[in-house]
Amino acid sequence: MLLQRLPISVENTLTPHPNPRTPSSYPRSQTHRYPSLPILTNLPSRSSIALASQNVASQVPGKASDRAVVSKPSRESEPLPPELRPDLIPKHVAVIMDGNGRWAKMRQLPPSAGHEAGVQSLRRMIELCCSWGIKVLTVFAFSYDNWVRPKVEVEFLMSLFERTISREIDAFKSEGIRISVIGDTTKLPNSLQQMIREAEESTKENSLFQLIVAVSYSGKYDVVQACKAIAEKVKDGVVQLEEINENVIEQELETNCTEFPNPDLMIRTSGELRVSNFLLWQLAYTELVFEPALWPDFGKDQFVDALASFQQRQRRFGGRNS
Repeated sequence: MLLQRLPISVENTLTPHPNPRTPSSYPRSQTHRYPSLPILTNLPSRSSIALASQNVASQVPGKASDRAVVSKPSRESEPLPPELRPDLIPKHVAVIMDGNGRWAKMRQLPPSAGHEAGVQSLRRMIELCCSWGIKVLTVFAFSYDNWVRPKVEVEFLMSLFERTISREIDAFKSEGIRISVIGDTTKLPNSLQQMIREAEESTKENSLFQLIVAVSYSGKYDVVQACKAIAEKVKDGVVQLEEINENVIEQELETNCTEFPNPDLMIRTSGELRVSNFLLWQLAYTELVFEPALWPDFGKDQFVDALASFQQRQRRFGGRNS
């Protein structure tokens, strides 16, 4: 893992971010309009979905009965590895789940097979986060820039989102997991939009763990739409110009749906060394780990390595320790 082997003598103290904020006190939509793109209406047939699931099943680690579908969270809590300190576990972890397509290509499978395998890795990571005390996991599932990908791949992803929510929602409800979706959901198929609204509504009171899924999301536009929202408030006399500060802006960002909007740790898989327009404001003081493994191969060992690297770092937020 990049950066993991660097000798660091000081320990992470999980120093709170300066000027912490509370969630916005006024309601607002989590989605905002971006430049016009065609809305998907025709999703893959059930037969093509089933065939893709069968193809990937033999490639995904785990029991045969679990391969074609997303398994429910384990009822038994996963013990914290001895090399990790419970008092230094990050509250919010963000992940750029990169490498699904390359994983499939290496196995001479279609991209859809890589995305199916990636869902299995996400399910495992959610289980570990719940067991180890991480409160929020934000995953970059589909970038706004990904709309330019081949139509068949985009349509499969939309269908995969629907199937995953459908299979997981009962488990989320019963196990205290809240789901939130950020991004321009107006570009998604109507059936998926409705499913997202129902999932958010039915889990909004859950407090054990929050999964934030970034779909059709762009960090630049997140900032732009926040500025536009504030400009409207200034125009209407709700906010005075001199009242605008970082807290006011953060209250308008899409991550206002969580108590911990700024990730402590961001992990990107597949070895790419960039943040790719993801949570650009929120990552200002986030610790970054770039993992060589492709996302479908990312498991407990790689997650432990990333957390161990995080716990060795000293977070000063621009200050200096004596």
